[in-house]
Amino acid sequence: MTRFVARYVPMEMAALWLFELLFSCAGIYAIIAGPWAIDPPARAFPPDFASLRHAALLAAIFGGSGLVIGLYRTEICIKRRRLVLNAALAAIFAFPVALLVGGHFSAGLSEVYAIWLGKLLALWLAFVLLSRFLLQFAFARRPFVRRVLLVGSAAKEARDRIGPGTDHRFEFVLPDSAAATDPAVSPTVPSSASMAPATLRRDRIWAILVAEADMPAGAPADQALALEPARQSRLRGARVFNEIGFWEHCLGRVNLDRIDRNWFLSGDGFADGRLGTLAKRALDIMVSAVLLTLTFPLMLIVALAVKLDSPGALLYRQVRVGLHGRPFTLLKFRSMRTDAEAGGTPRWAARRDDRVTRIGRFIRSTRIDELPQLLNVLHGEMSLVGPRPERPHFVEQLAEVIPFYHERAHVKPGITGWAQVNYPYGASVEDAREKLSYDLYYLKNRSLLLDLLILVSTVRVILFREGAR
Repeated sequence: MTRFVARYVPMEMAALWLFELLFSCAGIYAIIAGPWAIDPPARAFPPDFASLRHAALLAAIFGGSGLVIGLYRTEICIKRRRLVLNAALAAIFAFPVALLVGGHFSAGLSEVYAIWLGKLLALWLAFVLLSRFLLQFAFARRPFVRRVLLVGSAAKEARDRIGPGTDHRFEFVLPDSAAATDPAVSPTVPSSASMAPATLRRDRIWAILVAEADMPAGAPADQALALEPARQSRLRGARVFNEIGFWEHCLGRVNLDRIDRNWFLSGDGFADGRLGTLAKRALDIMVSAVLLTLTFPLMLIVALAVKLDSPGALLYRQVRVGLHGRPFTLLKFRSMRTDAEAGGTPRWAARRDDRVTRIGRFIRSTRIDELPQLLNVLHGEMSLVGPRPERPHFVEQLAEVIPFYHERAHVKPGITGWAQVNYPYGASVEDAREKLSYDLYYLKNRSLLLDLLILVSTVRVILFREGAR
C-alpha cells in the first residue's frame, strides 16, 4: 500500500492504473502511427492525428474515466456484474469527452472520427475486462491480502471490530499463544515474542496492530512490557499501528470507541491554513457557478415536473446546522408531500418512504433535488465538500448519545463529503454514528486534494445511486 491523502491506497490498484495508462498509450499509438496504423482520408482526421501527443491524450481520457467511474476500486474488481457495468459506463463517459477535448465536433470530422473512436473504445473495453478477469483469478489466491498481526490484551476484540467487511483487503492473524486461551482462534502465526523483520517477512506479515484494553492509572508495568517486542520491531523498521492509527490510515475513518479528547490534540491535522481556506472557497465558487450554468436547463425541467406532479412549493426550505453550529436555510427541490411532517415531529427518510412523490423519488435517487444547494455554496453557508448538514432537532438528539457529534460542525457542511461517498444514506442513530467516524476523519485530514478525490468519487455515487433514498 502507498500513502495518499492521509490514507493507504492498495499498491496493486495504483500499479494497475499506471500500467493500463501506459499500455493504452502505447497501444493507441501503435494503432494510429505504427504497423497497424489506419490510413484515413486526410480531410477526415486532424493534422496531428498520428502523434504520440494524441495517443497520450486519449489514454489519459480513458484512464481518467475509469478512475471516476470506480474501475480501480478493489471491491469492484471482485464483482463481475458491477465490473462489466462500470467498464461500459467508463467507455460511454469517455466517448463524448474524447470528442470534445480533441475538438472533433465539427461537421467535417465528427462522423468518421466518431466511428473510429468507437472501435478504439471497444478494444480498450475488451482489454480492461480481460485484465480485470485475470486479476480476479489472482484475487482468488489472495496474493494482495495484507496479513496484519494483532497483539495486545484486546487483540481478539480488535479483530472482531475491524474484520467484518475488510476480508478482501486484510487478514487478521493472532500469535499462536492466543490459541491456548481460545481454541477457536484462527489463523495464527508463531508467538509475538519474535517479531524480527526477517520473521515477519517469512510469515508474510504486512503490519503489526497493537490493540490494548483501557488500562487504569497505576496499572502493572508488566502489561506495558508485554508490548516490548512490538516496540522493538518498529525501531527495526516494521510497520506498526495502534488501533486508532490503523482505522484512520488503512480504513479512512475514526474508531469512535477508542478516541478521547486527547485524540484531537495529538498529531497533525485539523487545520486548513489561510491558503488552503482561500483555495477551498475559490474551488467552491468556481465549480458551483459552472454547475449552476450547465444544469440550469435541467433545473427548469425539474421545477416544471415538481409543480405538475403535486401541489405545493417548488423549493423546500429547511433549517440546518452550519459552521460552528450556526443555523441556515437549506434549499432543495421539494421531493415530498407538503404534509410530510404534519404532526410537527421531524422524521428521517426511510426506504420506500410513502411521503415521497413520484418525481421526488427520481430526483432523490439521482441527487438532482440537491442542485439548489449550489446557491447555498455561492452564498458561503455550505461548501461543495463537507459533513452532511443536519437538522437542529436531530443534532441535539444525536449529540446526547454519540460522543463528539458537535465537533463535525467545525467545518462547513457540504453537498457531498467523505461520509457520503463511503457510507449509504443514514436513517438511524447507528448510521449517524458510522457516518461520524468518516466525518471526523475528514475534519482531521481535510485538504484540497482530498476534496478533489471526494468530488470525483461523487460522480460514481450519483451514477450508481449509491445510498440514495
